[in-house]
Amino acid sequence: MKRLDLLNYIGGEWTGKDLEKIEVTNPATGEIVGSVPKAGEQEVKRTVEAAHRAFAEWSKKTAAERAQVLRNYYQLIMDNRDELAEIMTRENGKPLRESRGEVEYAASFIEWYAEEGKRVYGRTVPGKSENHRIHVIKQPVGVVAAITPWNFPAAMITRKLGPALAAGCTFIVKPPEQTPLTALKLAELAEQAGVPKGVLNVVCTDPETFTNVVLNDARVRKLTFTGSTEVGRLLMKKASENIVKISLELGGHAPVIVCDDADLEQAVKMTVASKFRNSGQTCICANRVYVQSSIYDAFVEKFVDEVKTLKVGNGIEEGVDIGPLIDEQGYEKVERQVKDALEKGAKCLIGGKGRADRERGTFFYEPTVLIDMKENMEMMRVETFGPVAPVQKFETDEEAVRLANDSPYGLAAYVFTQNVSRGIKIAEGLEYGIVGWNDGLPSTVQAPFGGMKQSGLGREGGSEGIEEYLEVKYLSINL
Repeated sequence: MKRLDLLNYIGGEWTGKDLEKIEVTNPATGEIVGSVPKAGEQEVKRTVEAAHRAFAEWSKKTAAERAQVLRNYYQLIMDNRDELAEIMTRENGKPLRESRGEVEYAASFIEWYAEEGKRVYGRTVPGKSENHRIHVIKQPVGVVAAITPWNFPAAMITRKLGPALAAGCTFIVKPPEQTPLTALKLAELAEQAGVPKGVLNVVCTDPETFTNVVLNDARVRKLTFTGSTEVGRLLMKKASENIVKISLELGGHAPVIVCDDADLEQAVKMTVASKFRNSGQTCICANRVYVQSSIYDAFVEKFVDEVKTLKVGNGIEEGVDIGPLIDEQGYEKVERQVKDALEKGAKCLIGGKGRADRERGTFFYEPTVLIDMKENMEMMRVETFGPVAPVQKFETDEEAVRLANDSPYGLAAYVFTQNVSRGIKIAEGLEYGIVGWNDGLPSTVQAPFGGMKQSGLGREGGSEGIEEYLEVKYLSINL
């Protein structure tokens, strides 16, 4: 694939040719794969103006009219899935097979909300007197600003974009500086699908410039963000000044509980799938594995055997399971946590080594399994975001739930048991917005995705997802 030098998409125009460029590199090779313009304050202000101007017409279209545009968009994404997947792998590093899966997942949000937008229902409530009527209606919130992460360059956009456009909102997205090319290719396809000018805008800039503009402009009515809890806190503070509606999908530290009656083959395969997808760089991947003591040795043996089959390399190559870490900072965090665990008594059964080429800017880490983990190890307290699976014993279900809940985060958790009563009790006791019961890959378009505690506010996906982009209005009518 040739180098992609793309432009910002503002108000239906491709702009920024003369601006300073942000170079995009392949984290597997260090080569420059493209560039995008670095927008400044004035460009972001123009983006808000374009989205505001387009809102009046887009919000008045019928749900069916908006649905047809979204259906066209869905089909174009699917028709171009191979190109999108290759772009994603080259700027993100994930294996091509995973990138293809993400493109299909991303497209599913456009398809789902094309139809869900037709089911934005109000209601009629009995009035307080014979001549009084109460009508409750739902209307689009207005201009939406989105900040999306690098680990899912397509799906984290469409999971927000689909419901926003279906509801009648207009949309501005600031993609991450590491992976902006996928976002701009999605904008190209939106233009081809007939999304009107100004309804979707993609502007590449630094986070501070973007948030300073959008959160200080009263025309922006909602901010949606996926990223770290630390940044989420800052955005909440900024959003409070203008009382901007906000959705936050923040950090996680997902526990896995493997009970003694679990199907071991299933538990092993699902935990490996969850832990090592995207090299462990997902917000809901397995971060802490708690195994009941009576099956601990058997689980560990099967788990290590499965991890041994994983191949590390350039995601564009066939058969690769583990691609690079996104950058040096992420690599050093993994190294630090592994070192901390080993110094405190953990044992490494496989992996435990990295391969860093700082001159080229490439950072790989072997799929790693650590056992004899303890609560005082950093890895059991802080999200790793890398291909390392720490395993700790537990004795009782109560202990497992206590260990799992001993975290400020509450995004996703997993439990493996064949006992229905046991599974329900554990799942209900877990303080997490998503619980995978015998399922290591719970994300799907028709279900609400989001966390508790410091893992965020609001939900994406399902019928709940579109509610985040609607305001409720009550009409009190005297006849």
